[in-house]
This record gives sequence, C-alpha cells and structure tokens, in this order.
Amino acid sequence: MGRRFRKGRGEDIAADRRVRVYPHTEAEARGVIVEDFGETTSYGVDIGTHHIANPARRWAVQLDNGEVVFVDSADMLVDD
Repeated sequence: MGRRFRKGRGEDIAADRRVRVYPHTEAEARGVIVEDFGETTSYGVDIGTHHIANPARRWAVQLDNGEVVFVDSADMLVDD
C-alpha cells in the first residue's frame, strides 16, 4: 500500500481514498480503496488453448454497501 497513481485532473488515487467505480454507468457505486496491488496485476494465465484467468485488477474497493470489487484505474474516479 501507499503507492499513488495520478488520474485525470491531478487527482491522486491511493489506498484509503473515496472513489466512484464504473462512473457514468448503471453500475456506478461509491466506496473506499482498501488495497493497491500495483505492478503484480499485469498477466493473465493461459495454458495451451485453455484460458485459466484474466489479469488481476489493480485496486480493491470496498463499496458503501459492504461488497468488495476489483477494478483497474480506468474504471474509477476520485469521489469529491
């Protein structure tokens, strides 16, 4: 934790920040970043022709309704 990612108008995305995930969509929700997985998220897993897993998402966000979602930086905005 503790890494910062610059997003949009100079806004810092980092652990403990309030954000909106999936902004401007029907799935938009608000929550707090609880983990930054940083550089460990870059690879999916394929073995031969079998797709095992997609690349992990960078951020874990606990939504206000208690659910946890995993999103990429492009999927959220700092909540003003």
